Formats: sequence, structure tokens, C-alpha cells
Amino acid sequence: MTFEMTSFSLEGKIALVTGAVYGIGFAIAESYAKAGATIVFNDLTQEGVERGLASYAEKGIKAYGYVCNVADEDGIQAMVKQIEEEVGVIDILVNNAGVIKRTPMIEMPASDFRQVIDIDLVAPFIVAKAVIPSMIKKGGGKIINICSMMSELGRETVSAYAAAKGGLKMLTKNIASEYGQYNIQCNGIGPGYIATPQTAPLRELQEDGSRHPFDQFIIAKTPAERWGEAEDLQGPAVFLASSASDFVNGHVLYVDGGILAYIGKQPE
Repeated sequence: MTFEMTSFSLEGKIALVTGAVYGIGFAIAESYAKAGATIVFNDLTQEGVERGLASYAEKGIKAYGYVCNVADEDGIQAMVKQIEEEVGVIDILVNNAGVIKRTPMIEMPASDFRQVIDIDLVAPFIVAKAVIPSMIKKGGGKIINICSMMSELGRETVSAYAAAKGGLKMLTKNIASEYGQYNIQCNGIGPGYIATPQTAPLRELQEDGSRHPFDQFIIAKTPAERWGEAEDLQGPAVFLASSASDFVNGHVLYVDGGILAYIGKQPE
């Protein structure tokens, strides 16, 4: 295939980004809209869907929102069917919806562990399973799983999240292995520490003007010496959703400012 800049175009494509009401999911969906795609998203509540639709409208984007729990297999099957009838066949799936519970492992109830696994690992399986048949009929598609640095590393208090994201990395590779023959590419994006409203308290200056201890930790561990922005994920997300990545399959692209490549500074 001769390379053209139009290889990055998503014109005419339909993209489902789960949980894309705000944050990373919203930023990815916004970049897809700018590249020409039609955006579809879900949320657990009608209120969330309305909030998302308003946010997209503020950006001049017409999006389609649906109320659905990504861990509900029957609900997802019904939603995907409804999307196909009302919008069209999904060309791009981004499994973005997720949850984290920060609890020391020996204090975490098994029910909480299962909930994180359900949302962060079982749900991507459920949603991918729902869209793949129509992708096969259409002749191809793109599935992008939002993995994590915890797909590679462990850290205190995130046993369930790390287990789920490690599993999601391997699910990504297995979808690529099983459905690559149908021109379906399944890849992952592993964000580093991203500056979002949820992480804002960790970046606030202390009363003495110093950085928050966790903020200091992240800056010291990141060769880029900064937190990522949601916009840093937009280029990689468009690449993996476009025909420019048609021979990239089963790969996890870490967008982490170099954390995973870096052992850290030597103590002075």
C-alpha cells in the first residue's frame, strides 16, 4: 500500500468509545471526530449520556449516546444492535470504560476484586465479542483496548487493577491472533500518569509551596518530567484506528513519557 497522509483519515467510520463522557475517552473520541469519524458512546445513566452529548455539542461534534453497562452482556448485545440500526456498523471500538479501587490486597474483599476484573477485563471481552461479527462481515475493523502501565508493573494497593490490565494486555494479543485473518487489528494504548480532574488533588501545591509527594514521585519517575495530558493520547489513538496501522496488530503502545524505559535518577 502506497502511503498517503489520507491513511490517517477516519472519514466515514463509526467509532464506539465506551465511557467517553469525559477524560481520556472524551479526548480520544474528540480526535476521532476531527479525523472524520462518527462518535458513539455509552454511560451508565441517562444523566451521564446527556452530559456527554452536551460536552460534544460544545465542541461542535454530533455524537450518539446510549445508556448501557459494559459488564452486562445482554445489554451490550442489544446496544450494539441498536447502534447498527440507528447509526451503522461499528468500524472502531475503543474499550475505555474502567474503574480502579485503591485498597491494600489483604484488606480488599473478593467482591471488590471481582468488580474491578468485571469492568476492566470482562467488559472489554463482552464489547469486543459483540462488535466482531459485523466487523468480519464488513471486511475488517479496529479494536483498541485502554491498557495501563499496570499491564506491565505492579504497585501497592492496585492488585485488582493490575491483574485486570495485565489480563487486558493478553486479551489484546489474543484477539489479534484469533481475528487478524479477518483484517481486524486489535491493539492497546497504555497511558502514563495523565493530568485529569480526578488526579488534580495529587498535583496541587502544598501549603509551603512544595509539590505534592505523589506529584514529586511522578515527575522524578518520568523522563519527560511532566504529567501527560489527555491530548497526548489523541495522535496514538488516531494512528491505531486508521489504515496507517493496518499491519500493526497485538501491540500495546505505551504513552507514558518514558516511565517504563527508565530506572530513575541516582540518589545524590
